[in-house]
Amino acid sequence: MSYHYLLDLALILAATKLLGLITQKFQMPQVVGALLAGLILGPAGLNLLKETEFLSQLSELGVIVLMFSAGMGTDIQELRHSGKAGFLVALLGVAVPLVMGTALAWGANRAGLVQSGSFLEDVFIGTVLTATSVSITVETLKEMGKLETKVGNTILAAALIDDVLGLIALTLVSSVAGGGESIWMVLLKIAGFFVFAGCMDYGAYRLFSWMLKRQNGWVTHRNTVLAFVLSLVMAYCAEAFFGVADITGAYAAGLVIACTPKSTYIQSKYNPLGYLLLTPVFFASIGINVQMTAMSGGLMVFSALLLLASVVSKAVGCGLGAKLCGFSGKESLQVGCGMVCRGEVALIVANRGLSMGVLSEALMPAVIITVVGATILTPILLKLVFRGQPENRMEESGLTDHYQKAEQLDILSEQLLQKDQDLMQKKP
Repeated sequence: MSYHYLLDLALILAATKLLGLITQKFQMPQVVGALLAGLILGPAGLNLLKETEFLSQLSELGVIVLMFSAGMGTDIQELRHSGKAGFLVALLGVAVPLVMGTALAWGANRAGLVQSGSFLEDVFIGTVLTATSVSITVETLKEMGKLETKVGNTILAAALIDDVLGLIALTLVSSVAGGGESIWMVLLKIAGFFVFAGCMDYGAYRLFSWMLKRQNGWVTHRNTVLAFVLSLVMAYCAEAFFGVADITGAYAAGLVIACTPKSTYIQSKYNPLGYLLLTPVFFASIGINVQMTAMSGGLMVFSALLLLASVVSKAVGCGLGAKLCGFSGKESLQVGCGMVCRGEVALIVANRGLSMGVLSEALMPAVIITVVGATILTPILLKLVFRGQPENRMEESGLTDHYQKAEQLDILSEQLLQKDQDLMQKKP
């Protein structure tokens, strides 16, 4: 058995923390530093770290915990009010990138920048741009204290719907290419997931309410462990049985906990789990996965144009959807920038295209540059569009803030528990 993974983890944690502090000095979110740490340590930089199955699985667990925590911290009432806006934001956030990406790939092929195999490949490039991964956005908004706001909840609602619409778009292209399931089967699975999530949510809510009642409102380690089990089970079922992203299942599980009376305390137990290990590994792994090959001048130009299109299309499409729902101009821009990140979702779509033969390997470097570039730009753009608004955080920012809140809750809970035990002992 090799113990080299211990050194890998030590390098990742040290580098993400160091670069996170450096980026913070430049008034940028610490997430940017974590992403840069992966690029520097990975094959694209010093080549000290490479993707392994262990790091891949650990990073996947990190994004599940991140979205589970986001679900627990969601304002349910605000999320309900954001449903209509979220749908329109997601709809235009899929349509505009699909059209713009397809037009760009078609034009680049005509101009001789790239050699596209067919118009179907051009459409698939547009399909890659429809994907949205809000994990980076969630951590950035959480760091700035803007997650539990009207804009934050709209982004989360839109991301859930975007995942479904993007899956439908991918299935349509796959069906035309002669691979994958029919569109009706995908729609049936999506509907089945929401029925399954509703049943699980109702059962879990009743179970947690019953447990808290039996425990006279006290939260024990049993509650926090069961909450984590719920997130893992729903994440697994979403991916394995319904073809929906595992992070969607984890977020749905977090919404269940958000409805319980002790959601804030339970959430505080998962913050150290995230920032101490899982979250840095997830962000660093994005940079570690970047492996660039020799690129022609035309492909480099196309990569830059594709990155620009990925940012503009989401910002315009999602921002327009928010504007049509009554958001102010600044809020619409904030929603649009929050949906820019592609992350692992776009890479999954691209790999699906490779396996079906719809997307050529020659275009993969352009897709990777787009994904990594959009991922790094998202927290920077969010910082810029939220400039001038007070940040709802304590003196220590970012992940340290989560730890301090969790520690304060632990101390308060222990004091209350001690008082309750003293009262019980004084009773005759």
